[in-house]
Amino acid sequence: MRAKREYRNREGTEVAVLDALVDRTEDGMTVFELRAAVEVDIDELEDALSTLKADDLIVVESGSETVIKPAERVVPDQSAGEDDEQSIGEWLRERLPF
Repeated sequence: MRAKREYRNREGTEVAVLDALVDRTEDGMTVFELRAAVEVDIDELEDALSTLKADDLIVVESGSETVIKPAERVVPDQSAGEDDEQSIGEWLRERLPF
């Protein structure tokens, strides 16, 4: 599953993090799991997480281990028919180097 369309016009790592988190909405992910899923270096991941946290797009839960989850507003509502079909603009953004 992918993050809602309105949150896809962000830096590539941020979108990749949101998509990975949306796939694991209930359980969330640790930083190590995110790093493996997104496949970026730790500094780039840290920058993306910092920006997403500042924009209130992720929730950080501390316990025996720190778990990161997507904010509810980022997760598409499948019952409302929101699809994860890619728009032409999204397709171009992923393929063109900026």
